Amino acid sequence: MPTPSTTSLKLDIEMKERIQRLASARRRTPHWVMREAVEQYVEREEKRERFRQDALAAWTHYETTGLHVTAEEANAWLVTLEAGKDAAVPKCHD
Repeated sequence: MPTPSTTSLKLDIEMKERIQRLASARRRTPHWVMREAVEQYVEREEKRERFRQDALAAWTHYETTGLHVTAEEANAWLVTLEAGKDAAVPKCHD
């Protein structure tokens, strides 16, 4: 496990009181609540950034090759999967 380091965080009184109430209700420390909140935020934002980067790469690939599937093709594939059936990924075309 990495060595923890101390970081200062300035909160207004209302937010600090809300965290304290929540920590008390959860039988946790305010430190635990804040650390958990930061961890969840960072994980969510990292996933969002990976999604954004994947979308940009897909767009660049499309611009370069012109290969794509139509919305109708993608939707038909998803409907099949949703129905619990196996289906091959639609082939890209230009």
